[in-house]
Amino acid sequence: MDFTPRMQQILRIMLNEDKVISVKNLAEQMKLSKRTVQRELEYLGKALKEYNVTFCSKTGTGVWLEGEAEDKERLYHQLSEKDTLDVSDRTERRKRLLLEILKDKTLKKLYYYSDLFGVSEATISADLEAAEEWFAPFNLKINRKPGYGISIEGREKDFRLALRSFIDENIDTRFIRDIYEEKDQALFELVENKNDKNIYKILNNDLLLRVIACIQRVKDRRLLNLTENSYVGLVLHVTIAVNRILGKEILEENEAMVKSLYGDEDYRLAGRIVEELRKEFEIEIPEIEVAYVCLHIKGAKVQQIELDEDSKARVSGQRELLSVVNAMIDRFDPAVAWQLKQDEEFVVQGLAAHLQPTLVRLANNMKIENPLLEQIKNDYAAIFERCRDVAEVIEEHYGFTVPEPEIGYLAIHFGAAMVRLESRKEVKRKVNMGVVCASGIGISRLMCSRINKFFKERIELTAYGVNDLNPFALEHTDFFVSTLPVRENADILYVSPLLTSQEMEQIAARVREYERMPAAGKENEAFTRQLEEVNYLATQIKSLIKRFRRTKIGTAATFGELLLKAGEEQTPYADRQTMIIEALKRRETMGSQFFPDYSFALLHARTAGVTKPVFTAFVPESGERFTAPDMKGIRAAIVMLMPEEGHTQENADMLGYLSQMLVEKDEFLDTIITKEEEDVRDLLSRYLKKYFDQYLDRM
Repeated sequence: MDFTPRMQQILRIMLNEDKVISVKNLAEQMKLSKRTVQRELEYLGKALKEYNVTFCSKTGTGVWLEGEAEDKERLYHQLSEKDTLDVSDRTERRKRLLLEILKDKTLKKLYYYSDLFGVSEATISADLEAAEEWFAPFNLKINRKPGYGISIEGREKDFRLALRSFIDENIDTRFIRDIYEEKDQALFELVENKNDKNIYKILNNDLLLRVIACIQRVKDRRLLNLTENSYVGLVLHVTIAVNRILGKEILEENEAMVKSLYGDEDYRLAGRIVEELRKEFEIEIPEIEVAYVCLHIKGAKVQQIELDEDSKARVSGQRELLSVVNAMIDRFDPAVAWQLKQDEEFVVQGLAAHLQPTLVRLANNMKIENPLLEQIKNDYAAIFERCRDVAEVIEEHYGFTVPEPEIGYLAIHFGAAMVRLESRKEVKRKVNMGVVCASGIGISRLMCSRINKFFKERIELTAYGVNDLNPFALEHTDFFVSTLPVRENADILYVSPLLTSQEMEQIAARVREYERMPAAGKENEAFTRQLEEVNYLATQIKSLIKRFRRTKIGTAATFGELLLKAGEEQTPYADRQTMIIEALKRRETMGSQFFPDYSFALLHARTAGVTKPVFTAFVPESGERFTAPDMKGIRAAIVMLMPEEGHTQENADMLGYLSQMLVEKDEFLDTIITKEEEDVRDLLSRYLKKYFDQYLDRM
């Protein structure tokens, strides 16, 4: 697409407006001068030819685009896919300039960057002055040679530190986080998601994909065990390095550095990654690149140390490290030090695992960002101050001054250990929690999945529709999480459907509160269980009657069309419709459910496509019989569905009773075939009332 960033902005505005717009209006929306916009418009007509869209203008009127709607839509779609840089946003533009220099530090003309960003050379010159200030702390200098161009000068080690710092500070890498969390998913599907405007998009997508594939082919616990940010940093570090090598920019060898790392386990791991890159890209990669990948791995944070026997042996063998860890615990709080040292998760998986890469970072002056630092200092001030003393142990043993971001991470580990220590002193119970949305089967199910994954065995979770909050549910549930207003008098925490991190913490606080409360007495447990069963059945009967439908469909409808309609009738979700259809098909293959002698079909199945029992009927529009051969001349098709999980016996008994009534009571079938929906619903109510009375008599 031969459009400058400014041209892309102009086209997006014009396509959105889809009418005549004045140049003055365009300039105001873009926060540019009218003259600048007019200059961009001069080149627009030629660039639009391949899209069958014509740029039109009329003096005193304005500008507009002409063309077929589908051609305009195609153009808009392609513009939306591009990561359009708002060149008027100085901060964003300067970030991009920094990354361009970091990607390729070879000599470039001022015009190269001016053309790339669609701004004047004077603007780029001012941006470069700001870039010089950013590079200065890393001992790097932007060198301007009149008549030749611009380049960056400094040691490679400092350049790599600058690159890592830029990655930590600026890049929103949700794309790579998705890959980190779902390593087995098709990577191409993730890359094709163009909705995000992340800065990674100005890297080569294909290159990024291939690098990720190379890293994933290296099966090693240390890579799987990297934290999200460390994984992201490694991917971007390697991608930029490969990009530079492909551009024939080869680093100078540093034999001393390579020799100091050669034979190290992390160096061998880095070598395996580099070997995959060599095969994939068919390029020569010098040993110095292996050394830098090794340093990146050594400086990365890990989630935990896997406690297999080999890992335990390695950690146990590092006596000096464990000695320092013990001294750090003693310094934190002598009163509880002995108890903290019994917490293997804290000592081995937490503090020792954290200390190893911390020492590498400190030794190599590698900075680390801690986005939670201010929150930790405010919310856990006492623990943070104690960890200042803990950091002094590191300085005493190794001579490294520990910066505040590192102290913040120490505070996280010690804080978590103190929480575990306190929790072991208390008896906890499982918390009964409810999630409420409009129906109980949509958003609430997605929320339940995330909450269950977070709390696991600590909670008993139930999804409710807003109309399902009966007295028993309210009494049985400790607290509810809801996305919409609820009138009932209960402990309700209101949240957004997507559950932000802050909302998850609020839920966690509520769970901690309730799990420390004593459980209700058990003297009325049997009676309570009976009430629960009665309440459940009453709720299901009410739902079944309310949701009953008598639907007319084409007299010539086939069995397949009937199943499709049955799925659509129950749910708007395609995956659930498919579950319903497949379940009914499977049941039919086990033995026909068509009864021509009785003039009806009784289609029934258990399926995850529904969350409540279903009873519904389909009749031909003509009022006579279905004519398709596979519908066997029946006059009505009754569909009964029950959920796969939970209360199987109660649901089966209730639907079984209705099946019995269809055969025994001619009135039931005749009403379904000849009367209206409300008539059937009234009769259905009478039969189910009788069934409910019989159920109560058996209690």
